Amino acid sequence: MTTLTDTAAAPRQRGALTQSVSDSLVVAKRNLIRMTRIPEMVIFGLIQPIMFVVLFSYVFGGSMTIGGTNSPAVYREFLMAGIFAQTVTFATAGAGAGIADDMHKGLIDRFRSLPMARGAVLTGRTLADLVQTALTVVVLAIVALLVGWRIHEGVPKALGAFALLLLLGYAFSWIGALIGLSVRTPEAATSGGLIWLFPVTFISIAFVDSSQMASWLQPIAEWNPFSATVQACRVLFGNPGVSTSDAWPMQHPVWASILWSVVIIVVFRTLAVRKYRSATA
Repeated sequence: MTTLTDTAAAPRQRGALTQSVSDSLVVAKRNLIRMTRIPEMVIFGLIQPIMFVVLFSYVFGGSMTIGGTNSPAVYREFLMAGIFAQTVTFATAGAGAGIADDMHKGLIDRFRSLPMARGAVLTGRTLADLVQTALTVVVLAIVALLVGWRIHEGVPKALGAFALLLLLGYAFSWIGALIGLSVRTPEAATSGGLIWLFPVTFISIAFVDSSQMASWLQPIAEWNPFSATVQACRVLFGNPGVSTSDAWPMQHPVWASILWSVVIIVVFRTLAVRKYRSATA
């Protein structure tokens, strides 16, 4: 009797998983089509990181000391891992605003009336944001090459670094999803998505080495999930300015980056899906 029951339950479980994946891809496709119809969303998303590259490289580059030198060329290579990481995480605000806009317009209620997996709406949205983020990173990498950034550890390791960046961006998009479900307007989601990002990105090793910070800020920066990905990218790109801190995330940045991203995805996806179900119940 037990064997027959377990055997009968297995196909239903596989069917639910297949439906969830299929529904998520449909929602992702819908959001990607929407992005192509509103090209200014993509264009404005590209302008900001390009401005950061130019401003930090040519305005602040000569005043920053990296590895005992204040060479602008050295700082540009040091900078790019931080700019890449900042770009993928700032997409969080857009993800939150998009979900809040769908809630505000009643689109979520329409999805609710369809026979689809509840979590697919959020998963599809975050997947679409991941595709847009990947396109932004490609354009940003081209700009970085033009201003003098280079990789020194080969293409495979560089691709690994970009994979870690996209994983971090996907993880943070779930934070944006939770924020978007927790506010009433897209404007509030945008503001809420940026307020916490500024301390996360600037209290890190993205733009300066932690040794140049106040002593009480150094452990915060070194255990920051954002810093772990930045450190991992510098190691994999072979860029200067790799932190020599004894903190575990700085000594094992690749594993720390993966671990932090997975934990963030698990925690905030669970919270976001729960919030979505209660909001549409």
